[in-house]
Amino acid sequence: LTEPMMVHGIGDTKSRLAAAQQLLDEVGLPDDALERFPHEFSGGQRQRIAIARALATNPELIVADEPVSALDVSVQAQVLNLLRDLQDRHKTTMLFIAHDLRVVQFMCDEVAVMYLGEIVEQGPRERIYSFPSHPYTQALLASAPGAEREGRRSKLRGEIPSADAVPTGCAFHTRCPAAFGRCKVEAPVFHQVAANHAAACHLLGESS
Repeated sequence: LTEPMMVHGIGDTKSRLAAAQQLLDEVGLPDDALERFPHEFSGGQRQRIAIARALATNPELIVADEPVSALDVSVQAQVLNLLRDLQDRHKTTMLFIAHDLRVVQFMCDEVAVMYLGEIVEQGPRERIYSFPSHPYTQALLASAPGAEREGRRSKLRGEIPSADAVPTGCAFHTRCPAAFGRCKVEAPVFHQVAANHAAACHLLGESS
C-alpha cells in the first residue's frame, strides 16, 4: 500500500503508514490487515487492497480493467458499490473496462463499444443501451441475459476473426447480418446518431 507513495516521493514512513491505514478504512478492511500476508485474504479482500493501492497517490484517473470478472456475483456487487462510492468521494475519473454489459451499465456514464480493438460505437449510457446503432452493439445487447424474454434474443454467425488477421473493410462484416458489398472493402467512418452518440457503420451513412 505504501509503495506507490514511496515511488512518487509522497510523505515519510510515518505519514505513509497513516495513509495506508486510512486507505484500508476507506475500502472496508481493518487496520490489522497491514500485518497479514496476501494468501490470508479472500479474492474480494485482495481486490479491495488493489483499489486502495490505486488510490494511494490520489490520482485523477484510474484504469479499472475487468476489476470484478474473477469474483463471485455477491462479491462483485460489493466491490462495484465500493468503486462507485470511492469515485464520488474522490471525484476521480475512471476508465472502466469490462465485458459484462450489466456491470458496464451500472458503472459507466459514457460507453464505448469495441470490436477487434477498434471502437465501433460510443455515447451516453442511456443512448447506447436504449438505442444501439451499430449491428455489433445490437447483437451484444440481444445476447445479454433477459433479452430472450424481451424478444430480442439473436445469435451472431461465424467465428470471431483473429486480431492478427483483421478482415478488410469493416472488421465486423464477416459476422454482420446486415453486411453488404461496401462493408467488405471500405472501413466505415463515424456517423453522428444523436448528441454525443456516434457509430461507425455504412448502414448509417446509407440511411442519412
